[in-house]
Amino acid sequence: MATDTEKISQLKSAVANLNQISESEKTGFVNLVSRYLSGEAQHVEWSKIQTPTDEVVVPYDTLESTPEDPEETKMLLDKLVVLKLNGGLGTTMGCTGPKSVIEVRNGLTFLDLIVIQIESLNKKYGCSVPLLLMNSFNTHDDTQKIIEKYSNSNIEIHTFNQSQYPRLVADDFVPLPSKGHTDKDGWYPPGHGDVFPSLKNSGKLDALLSQGKEYVFVANSDNLGAVVDLKILNHLIRNKNEYCMEVTPKTLADVKGGTLISYEGKVQLLEIAQVPDQHVNEFKSIEKFKIFNTNNLWVNLKAIKRLVEADALKMEIIPNPKEVDGVKVLQLETAAGAAIRFFDHAIGINVPRSRFLPVKASSDLLLVQSDLYTVVDGFVIRNPARANPANPSIELGPEFKKVASFLSRFKSIPSIIELDSLKVAGDVWFGANVTLKGKVSIAVKSGVKLEIPEGVVLENKEINGPEDL
Repeated sequence: MATDTEKISQLKSAVANLNQISESEKTGFVNLVSRYLSGEAQHVEWSKIQTPTDEVVVPYDTLESTPEDPEETKMLLDKLVVLKLNGGLGTTMGCTGPKSVIEVRNGLTFLDLIVIQIESLNKKYGCSVPLLLMNSFNTHDDTQKIIEKYSNSNIEIHTFNQSQYPRLVADDFVPLPSKGHTDKDGWYPPGHGDVFPSLKNSGKLDALLSQGKEYVFVANSDNLGAVVDLKILNHLIRNKNEYCMEVTPKTLADVKGGTLISYEGKVQLLEIAQVPDQHVNEFKSIEKFKIFNTNNLWVNLKAIKRLVEADALKMEIIPNPKEVDGVKVLQLETAAGAAIRFFDHAIGINVPRSRFLPVKASSDLLLVQSDLYTVVDGFVIRNPARANPANPSIELGPEFKKVASFLSRFKSIPSIIELDSLKVAGDVWFGANVTLKGKVSIAVKSGVKLEIPEGVVLENKEINGPEDL
């Protein structure tokens, strides 16, 4: 077996010949693999974990209200840049192209809603908050075409690419493209932890700093709740916090999400992958670890520059094993949330659940397209008519997985304001103006087609066939 030193020198010479990527990508990749091989993985000593205090994870309702004066608000906003992570494809939802162009509601896509939100902000305060999209090589070309439609808007849109790294053959640590895999399958984007070096390498970071920008608000493009929040921005500027992670109380649906802990005097992210086996259940409990990371992050631009230039952002490496044409490969990734421990005066803010509304599956689309929400100025706002602060739990069978099939199976989206839970299994079709209340379960056997008639109200019902309607 080759020693690690041999592996790295072989890797360096193989990577040197990959002309598809830049020198900074080559260096970044080799450094990542070296770090991985040196096994500097951070082991968390369970006994040292402390629950963060309110100074470290600040309750949202203790934040000062924003300045009354619109001129002061404009000054705040002129320090801000909004960055959406736009590297993901819509494949899991049966769509081609970037996930951000899936239609969410009223024919508007994720990207449309984001642009409308920032436009209305710029118009209201006369400021110029720019939008940055971090693409991957998977989404870059499509995104460039798509954003042309916003060329007449009052918002500057910048795009840049995150790094493109070669997948590693697991057996011998040789880059897959060096073995003749020159198509897209040979490469991967190394997770959103890469946002910091990529901002710098693309030249965007220096350009923004020269325009007097101070903070970037980073969020996933599929989180409809991640809208600009003046109270948070105001707090960070006043208190000189270089980094802020928005966290929100866990529900049973979020038990796997990363949480913030105090560890050796610093605030840091604890992910389920770092938890020793004997403590996993404790990690998932809602009692001890009450909050989780929404991946809405606010970060000071000068601090990013300082830390990237010092090569100080050594986040935990997440090994992600894959298979390409029967070859076992490894892709090493990092997460942006894990960078929290390298920034000065880093904090969490415990925000309302409304700031976390991700659309990961068609069941989430059902929520967002229903009467549970309305859209005002691009903001997705929850209907106050629902008393329960939690959303209904929705499980749709594989027939609903792709967006197109999901849409064809609902003549119109049912009313779900009073719904607690919905389970649908099998070949089920919904007529228009259906109302669902309480607990509803619809399960039909294979080969049976069930049509829910127009206008029916189903309340606390279990349906296994037409006779139960």
